[in-house]
Amino acid sequence: MSIRGTSAIVGAAQLDTFKTDGKSPVGLMAVAVNRALADAGLTLADVDGLFTASSYYAFPTLTLAEYLGIHPRHMDSTALGGCSFIAQLGHAAAAIQAGLCDVAVVAYGSTQRTDAGKLVSMAESSPYEQPYGLIHPIGAFGMVAQRHMAQYGTTSEQLAQYAVSAREWALLTDTAPYPTPLTVDEVLNSGVITSPLHKLDCCLVTDGGAAVVLVSAERARDLRDNPVYLLGSGEAVNHRNVSQMPDLTATEAARSSQRALQMAGVTLDQIDTAHVYDAFTISLLVLLEDLGFCAKGEGGAFVENGNLAPGGSLALNTNGAGLAQVHPGMLGMFLIIEAVQQLRGDAGRRQVPDARLSLVHGMGLTLAAHATAVLSTQPEP
Repeated sequence: MSIRGTSAIVGAAQLDTFKTDGKSPVGLMAVAVNRALADAGLTLADVDGLFTASSYYAFPTLTLAEYLGIHPRHMDSTALGGCSFIAQLGHAAAAIQAGLCDVAVVAYGSTQRTDAGKLVSMAESSPYEQPYGLIHPIGAFGMVAQRHMAQYGTTSEQLAQYAVSAREWALLTDTAPYPTPLTVDEVLNSGVITSPLHKLDCCLVTDGGAAVVLVSAERARDLRDNPVYLLGSGEAVNHRNVSQMPDLTATEAARSSQRALQMAGVTLDQIDTAHVYDAFTISLLVLLEDLGFCAKGEGGAFVENGNLAPGGSLALNTNGAGLAQVHPGMLGMFLIIEAVQQLRGDAGRRQVPDARLSLVHGMGLTLAAHATAVLSTQPEP
């Protein structure tokens, strides 16, 4: 039995994706949930499945259910870091297919920027890393970048080129937080945070709330004329701490994406838009290689050739994603929202013509957990 095409996203919303106007993390979630339900033509009374993860709350589904005043009969607080919500799409589809719930909401909210830009994280520290001064998460990604450079000859200029491409995409939105073009020299002159990564190799620190609503494919056809179907879902993990990572330049993204694409019955060359977690320029580069958009070790050249900028060969992170648009601690929900907007044809100046298939991939912690989803305008590939 497969969940391919059995459920669809019928509502989506995001808000306060740079800085909130005084809401709490759960308050952001609640507003996003209500807007997503309104987008779907549903109400809180319809929700019987609740899916969320949080850096703020130990029991996030309980906190959100209480705040919303609802009594879901199925709940999921799967915590895989930033990719949690992409994994929860698959979990929600399975729960709907099994009859555990009929209307599933996946939601996230964070006030990382309002909290003075501090990293809010419930991740426990490693006794094998923290005593040596490894700052989570930037220190670990500096090590990954050093290794990739030594192994494959990747350069700081190549990494910077992705930040430049992301900014170009963000400038096509109405919500770009930094509405001026970026150059490679500006990235390289932005100061080293952890060698070899510069400040502008790192994602933004923002607030943000977002939610999507899923129902069965049959019910979706009665709710709106452009539902977005979940065709494939995959997950994989091979470590928790970077000190236990078998290979600093190879991840389980290869396996999670393979599972999702196989379930969907499509290949990578059929994907119209890709939405890949970009907490840092180097993490994006490693994931592109492991997903198969370029060969292992060739990510630097792939990025350098302008393939990722508007008009390039791969429509990647079409709103600027974490490097240039939004990153409130966990990015996964916002990758999903952008994919939905592209597949609905609602992406404005950044719209990819005739977008029909999107791949969404997220990571959790230091390239540790991975979740991939394949979304489509049709229930069949």
